Amino acid sequence: MLTLPDHPFRAYIFDCDGTLVDSMPLHYLAWVESLALHNAPFDFDEDVFYAYAGVREQDVVRIFNERHGTWIDPDSVANRKSEIFHRTIPQVSRVEPVAALAREAHGKLPMAVASGSEEHTVRACLGATGLLHLFDTIVTPKDVRRGKPAPDMFLLAAERLGVNPSECLVFEDGKSGIEAAAAAGMQAVFVPRALR
Repeated sequence: MLTLPDHPFRAYIFDCDGTLVDSMPLHYLAWVESLALHNAPFDFDEDVFYAYAGVREQDVVRIFNERHGTWIDPDSVANRKSEIFHRTIPQVSRVEPVAALAREAHGKLPMAVASGSEEHTVRACLGATGLLHLFDTIVTPKDVRRGKPAPDMFLLAAERLGVNPSECLVFEDGKSGIEAAAAAGMQAVFVPRALR
């Protein structure tokens, strides 16, 4: 069950993976396979994966390269991971409590998706789960200079929706997304893994 803050919000902004759609286990498996294909020497267990939820994939690889003194091509890892993940999109399901809330708000409030995944992946997941038509705006890494935990994605989503950031409510499952919402001056609802 989601508990919303008592405030007359004028717009909702949703993360996609792990928030609207239950894609995180499939993303994790794609990460592991792509890193193995690139002979990555570092551990990438589920706790590490979830700690970087919402962070742009290339940025995650850069962080690990710096931490481990490696040079694994961030774009190559991200591209291969995307190819692997796209084969599994038909298996993606909705995070029903969040999807139900979005369906209920459709036509009453403007809504956006702000995701660290590439736009074609976001659209494919939302399309596969029957949610794509609910959203007026989709913001992805190509639209901003800095990804989460910077506030850029949420601020751009608010701008495109024509709503002041303080009047937007964010739905997020990742620490970086919660931090980004706070940096944007927005309240946020954390979507726990237990809801999936």
